Amino acid sequence: MKELAVRLKRGDDLRTSIEEICRNIDMAVVLSGVGCIKGMRIRMAKAQSYLQDEEDHEIVSLNGTVIQGKCHLHISLSDETGRCIGGHLEKGCIVNTTCELVLGILEEYTAERIFDEETGYPEAVFHKKKEVDHD
Repeated sequence: MKELAVRLKRGDDLRTSIEEICRNIDMAVVLSGVGCIKGMRIRMAKAQSYLQDEEDHEIVSLNGTVIQGKCHLHISLSDETGRCIGGHLEKGCIVNTTCELVLGILEEYTAERIFDEETGYPEAVFHKKKEVDHD
């Protein structure tokens, strides 16, 4: 695995920035993401509702995969009282002061999303690359 560390700055859209960083990377995982955002937009379970506001939030955790530039990321945020909320990261979470982001680039794997009849969603299918024998 190869690592990549990036600092996002005020005004950057968190999801859009991650997609842009990973646009030419087959598969990456978010190892760490800390900082704060102004304006929250997260999708809740069952993909039927969103939570949105324009308040400041601390990023408590950020994790997930980026496959061929497409994100499947979950985020947990806390408000000024320490109350936490989480869900699927959507466009609209704007970095307020900073976001320190560490990505792991999985060079030994490829992945694709294939529609799964059972779940009703395109789901990740992971493939380990074959090792080449140099003898």
